[in-house]
Amino acid sequence: MEFQQKQLANGLVLIGERNPAAKAAAVGFFVRTGSRDETAEINGVSHFLEHMLFKGTDRLSALEVNEAFDRRGAQFNAFTSEENTVFYAAVLPEYLLGITALWSELMRPALRDDDFDMEKNVIKEEIAMYEDTPTFDVIDRCRTLHFDAHPCGNSVLGTKESIDGLSAQQMRQYFSQRYAPNNIVVACAGSFDWDRFCQTVESGCGSWQVQTVERTLTHFDGTKKTERLGKPNLKREHICLVHTGVSAQDPKRFAASLLGMIVGDDYGSRFYWELVDKALAEAASMHFGPMDGTGMFYSYLRCSSDSAGAVMETVGAIFQDLARDGVGEDELNKAKNKVLSALVIKNELSMGRLVDLGFNWMYLGQYRPVEEDVQAVKAVTVDDVNALIRELALGSFTQFTLGPA
Repeated sequence: MEFQQKQLANGLVLIGERNPAAKAAAVGFFVRTGSRDETAEINGVSHFLEHMLFKGTDRLSALEVNEAFDRRGAQFNAFTSEENTVFYAAVLPEYLLGITALWSELMRPALRDDDFDMEKNVIKEEIAMYEDTPTFDVIDRCRTLHFDAHPCGNSVLGTKESIDGLSAQQMRQYFSQRYAPNNIVVACAGSFDWDRFCQTVESGCGSWQVQTVERTLTHFDGTKKTERLGKPNLKREHICLVHTGVSAQDPKRFAASLLGMIVGDDYGSRFYWELVDKALAEAASMHFGPMDGTGMFYSYLRCSSDSAGAVMETVGAIFQDLARDGVGEDELNKAKNKVLSALVIKNELSMGRLVDLGFNWMYLGQYRPVEEDVQAVKAVTVDDVNALIRELALGSFTQFTLGPA
C-alpha cells in the first residue's frame, strides 16, 4: 500500500491509498456537513442537497448524469449523516479519472428551482416512509430525545414542516457556506495513478472559493429521559436506549466498539442469550456510534407489549452484571475476532477501504493503514473495557418506545 496526500491552494485536501494489486478503484468526496450543522429552520437541508447533486449541473441534465455513471458500470451513490455527506463511486481502474471528473462537476450543481420544488415531494415521501418504519423511527426519536437542544439531536431527514418551509435560496446559501473546498476531502483507494488523479481533481475543483466554515464541538451526556408514543398501526413494542459514548477522536473508541459487540451483537452477545435465545425479544442489539467531539451507544429492542416489562428488567440486570463483574477474557476475545473479521473483510474491497480512509482523515486528520486499526483492537484489554463500563454508567440511559396505541 502507498499513501499520498496533497492540499490545493484553496484548502481542498486530496488523499489516496494506492494498491497496485487491486482490480478496482473507488473515489469519494467527503463533505464535513450534516444535520448537526443545521438550524431548526433548515433542518434536513444537508440530506436534501445530497439529492439535488444528482439533478445535474448547468451543462448536464439528471438523465445525462445517470447515463454517465451507467455506461462506465459505476457502483455509485451518496449518503448523509449527522456529520457528513459523502458522494462515492467504485469502478474499473480505466474509468476512475472519468468518474472523478464527473463528481467534480456534480459538486457544483445547478440547484434549479424546478428541481428543488419536485424533489421536495420526494423528500417528504421519504420522511413518511421512514416514519412507517418503526426500527428507524424509534432510533431517530430517541436520539433527538437524548441530545435535546444539542445539534446532534437534529434529524438527518428533517421534518415535513421544516422541508415545507425550506426555500431554494436557503438551500443555495447553505450550499455556498458548507460545500467549500476547505471543508471537503477527496479520497481515492485501489488501483489508480496518483498524479493523474490529482490533475483531474485540480482541473475540476481548483477554482472553488474558500469559505469560513465552523462547527461547534461539545460533548453531551444526554437527557436520560424516558418517553413512549403509541401508534394505532403497531403490534409490537419498539424500544431504543441511548447511552453516553466516547468520541471518534477518543483512543477508547476501540474498547467501546468491543463493548458494543459483547453486549449487543446479533449472535452470541449478552443481549442475544438473555433476550433473543430465551424468546423474550425478537430482536436485541447494541451499537457504538462515535461522533465528532461526542458519542453514543444505542440499543434497539423489539418485543410484545406483554413482554416489555420483562425485557427491560433483563436489560437492567445485564447492565448491573457488567457494572459489578465486568467482562471476561473469553468474551472479549470473541468480540475481537468479530470486530477484526468485519474490519479486514470490509477493507479487502476498494469501496470499503475508501470509507475508512476518508473518515480517518475527516475525524483524525491522519492516515491510518488497516494494520494500525487491527493492532489497536488487539491491544484492548479486559481492564480497558471494564474501566469504560465504570465510566459510562450503563444503567443510566435515555429511552424512547414506540408501541400500540
